[in-house]
Amino acid sequence: MHHSAPANFFGLTPILFFVGIMVFAGIWTDDVTAMPVLVAFFLAAGYALCLNPKHQRLSLNEKIAAFCEGAGNKNIVLLVLIFLLAGAFYSLTIDIGARDATVNLALSVIPTPLILPGLFVICCFISFSMGTSTGTITALAPIGLGLADGLGVPPALLAGVVVGGAMFGDNLSFVSDTTIAATRSQGVQLTDKFKANLLITLPASLITVLVLAFVPVTQSSALQQADYDVVRMLPYLLIIVSAMAGVNVVLVLSIGIASAGIIGLMNGSFSMMEMWQSIQTGMGWMQNLSLIALTIGGIVSLMHIYGGIAWLIRALTKKVRGRQGAEFSIAALVSFLDLSTANNTISIVAAGPIASDLNREYGVDPRRTASILDVFSCSFQGMVPYGAQILTVSAVGGLSPLSVSAYAWYPMLLLVFGVLAIAFNVPRFVTSPPDTQWRSGNQNSATSPP
Repeated sequence: MHHSAPANFFGLTPILFFVGIMVFAGIWTDDVTAMPVLVAFFLAAGYALCLNPKHQRLSLNEKIAAFCEGAGNKNIVLLVLIFLLAGAFYSLTIDIGARDATVNLALSVIPTPLILPGLFVICCFISFSMGTSTGTITALAPIGLGLADGLGVPPALLAGVVVGGAMFGDNLSFVSDTTIAATRSQGVQLTDKFKANLLITLPASLITVLVLAFVPVTQSSALQQADYDVVRMLPYLLIIVSAMAGVNVVLVLSIGIASAGIIGLMNGSFSMMEMWQSIQTGMGWMQNLSLIALTIGGIVSLMHIYGGIAWLIRALTKKVRGRQGAEFSIAALVSFLDLSTANNTISIVAAGPIASDLNREYGVDPRRTASILDVFSCSFQGMVPYGAQILTVSAVGGLSPLSVSAYAWYPMLLLVFGVLAIAFNVPRFVTSPPDTQWRSGNQNSATSPP
């Protein structure tokens, strides 16, 4: 295990190399999503292996060993396991019709004058239950955009409503990959981060609902009734209840997978073999993200031994005088990474270990840090016109991504309340984190990835 070298800007250049590749590819192809993220990270890893600490030369074998040690950190491996389980849960609940049942139930009880705030609330619940913003958008964008003509409102407004509701769950859900990444990187419980986030997301979402309620709509549009089966929604309810009860996240996801599998077998949604295939399909959705997490872990480990992380922390905290300044630095870091990568989960995974170092240096509560990482990455992710969420809904409706960004009211409000939460120290934790791993168990790996 190599210890961090003295602060060295060149030790930070692997992540800048990655950002440069993404930006160059986007400009060259006129498509910011053209460059495969995993390939870009592998190129950055190759570049990182060519560097050395200041005034020291390491062999290639030593650098590869450091890379593998970072990628194989126990928390990174656990993160990968959780990602795979979350993918299996997504796939099974879609196949048994849990998502469609929830949408149909909600749409059947909303009066037309409240369709805009109602659609936002539906998206919030679906995304909170599923834990995926893109999955929510895929399910609800056609429904939302299909109401545009009948309601007499701009299609871009309805697209912005769908994106906002999708980002609500992406940020707050117990099974969201951003929640998982943020809590694991800081060694805190899901419920702790949920409580911290709720005080930020609740006012943002309530104001969004109120604003949407005052948007005038025509009365000619009636929502189409559709059948729904409450039993199919049971996996979502079990996930929420078990997570709120403080159950370990692996067990939470296992409960959700088991319940979805049993319901699917009982109602004939799939056979036993088709159930296994569905689980494999869902895990396949998360394999790319899992490999990216492993690669980032290796790159961050190299940046530590090259002194890049030490340089970044020094640069971020140059004018920091206390906890508040450190929290704003963490927010700025994860925001910059999201704007660069257009992926909030990757941004959290990359910023997590640096944020942990700032926690120790300035006494920031890791529960607040986990919340900050998720809030700021999700707020920017819901606003950038080149993010997967806005690109997806724009493709469904044939809209300009920039026009949708203008109506991303909830992500905008989330950013505002995130800043206010740091400025006014909300929430204020009066007790130490229940999981003190960040202060004791991880001391030997303080410079390792999450």
